[in-house]
Amino acid sequence: MNTRETKHWTVGTYLAQRLKDVGINRYFALPGDYNLVLLDQLLLESDLQMISCCNELNAGYAADGYARATGGPSAAVVTFSVGGLSMINAVAGAYAEDLPLIAISGGPNTNSEAEWEYLHHTLGKVNYGYQREMYSYVTAETVIIHHPRLAPAAIDRALDTAMLRRKPVYIEIAANVASAPTSAPIPRGFARRPTSDPDSLAAAVEHIADFLNAAERPVLIAGSKVRAANAQEALCNLAHSCKYGLASMPDAKGLLPETMESFMGIYWGPVSTPGCSEIVDTADALLFAGPLFTDYTTTGHQLCFQTEKAIIVQPTSVQLGETCYSNVHMRDLLDALAGQLSANDGALTAYRRVSSPKYILKPGKPDTPLTSRQLFARIQKLLDRKSTLLVETGDSWFNGMELSLPEGAQFEIQMQYGSIGWSVGASLGYALGMSKGRLISCIGDGSFQLTAQEISTMIRYGVNPIIFLINNGGYTIEVEIHDGPYNTIKNWDYAQLVETFSAGEGNAWGCKVSSEGELDKAITEAKKRNGLCLIEVLIDRNDCNVNLLRWGNQVARNNSRANRSM
Repeated sequence: MNTRETKHWTVGTYLAQRLKDVGINRYFALPGDYNLVLLDQLLLESDLQMISCCNELNAGYAADGYARATGGPSAAVVTFSVGGLSMINAVAGAYAEDLPLIAISGGPNTNSEAEWEYLHHTLGKVNYGYQREMYSYVTAETVIIHHPRLAPAAIDRALDTAMLRRKPVYIEIAANVASAPTSAPIPRGFARRPTSDPDSLAAAVEHIADFLNAAERPVLIAGSKVRAANAQEALCNLAHSCKYGLASMPDAKGLLPETMESFMGIYWGPVSTPGCSEIVDTADALLFAGPLFTDYTTTGHQLCFQTEKAIIVQPTSVQLGETCYSNVHMRDLLDALAGQLSANDGALTAYRRVSSPKYILKPGKPDTPLTSRQLFARIQKLLDRKSTLLVETGDSWFNGMELSLPEGAQFEIQMQYGSIGWSVGASLGYALGMSKGRLISCIGDGSFQLTAQEISTMIRYGVNPIIFLINNGGYTIEVEIHDGPYNTIKNWDYAQLVETFSAGEGNAWGCKVSSEGELDKAITEAKKRNGLCLIEVLIDRNDCNVNLLRWGNQVARNNSRANRSM
């Protein structure tokens, strides 16, 4: 007899089994009196590890990072209202970035709801559905479980939605239901891939192939939703077979190997890789796979490609001119096109004519004050095929874009939502989810101050990222968009925080550097160590990437347009 059939199942243990079934082996949690019984039930599953975070927002960010690292779903468990509403910002970011984060909250006792009792940790109202309503805007499915008999179907439905749509879902379990008996979880799959409508797919392939085969200099451009569609391999195969020049939008950096022969760089309007925008903007046919044309990804809507020449492929639809093909899945389309497109390296040949070899910055003398360019020149050398580079919103975006990723290396960025502070919690989750290599994170001082406590959790669980804490005295990216006294922050002794959070335990290490020689010694030391390493890098406040200046000017101009309705 199946052990699932003989085991005593509760709503909480049913949820634990289903988290395992979708590939989760760690979840991030904060205790509170509405979820304590639920946590007890989850802890009965020995194959699931609870990671105790310092606050709910960081638990959500950690779940975001974990989903990025594993390519699958993640989970965070919090208490009702004071916990759930603290985490909602991180869940909103996961929604914007197409990450299947399972947000789990304890809920009020069902009798309290039925009898209209006023409760602590709430808004002082007796309608306790408000948290679910708020989460409905940042998730693809919300369920509240008030009856154990209905729990299995509700949990399975939410997980199906998360896996199918690659979006967060919300599961709320009443405090007195978490340990109630329920039925056994029947073995089943959750990762079934939807298929395209065959007629719509065939028509789209024929139309697109005719259009691209008639072009002289067609190009491919990857957008961030390639990951949501699980189409990275299909796009790579297409690029190999058709020989088109291939570019990435900035939020898609790292989703495709930058060592591919056809790779032209980052397409980002005025701050593109040199030569890349000239080729893309003059192409007579463009296939965008999963683009998000936001003010950030387009440098204030400054892309100049010929819109009438563009094919826009989204995860479940395709647009070419006035024709839209629905129920066409990106991976199916790209796979089918690989056998229909004639080889054409016209754009790639043109790119090679206008591009120039990347300038290699030579190191200065050991006592030379550090610059951001010298810092990222060292990070470039630190990267290998097992590395992941995670960059926080700010100057690190622009310096990170200029690095060349070795084959196999990954790159993570939260460009659509752009919540400063994301990187600290995300680094925790990503490091715990990595199957190989070491995480390298670049975090600005302003962002770090929002979520610094999770360094403590990294030390507690022995994760080993190398964190470059860039101390330049403020919010550099916001200075370039719109400066003011609010962009200056109180300085901290960031390196000393490692010792403070360690409190004599663990093997974390921190140091502060201000010269090239000190940085070189610090990196050498960090490579030897197997715990968290935080290197505080002192950079002049006025030292920022020139592309941030250009980009910030365009985004500021876009933000400051006069109200046309007035």
